[in-house]
Amino acid sequence: MRRKAQAKNDPVVPAELLEQAKQAVSADRLKNPAVKCTVCGADTAPASGEALCWVCRRLKISAWREIEQQIPLQE
Repeated sequence: MRRKAQAKNDPVVPAELLEQAKQAVSADRLKNPAVKCTVCGADTAPASGEALCWVCRRLKISAWREIEQQIPLQE
């Protein structure tokens, strides 16, 4: 038994917009290729002002939140 051939659907995102998005992402990666994370050595996050990758940056933010929650318990 054969499946019916499905008609080609028009893409949801126009090709021009998709190409612009790909170029924007690649441009972000090319801006600071030599800058590495000071903690783990991975590539830094594109919008990060500090020299941290996205994982280390998230861990730092999570640690701050934990500290803020623990302070009221100690008082």
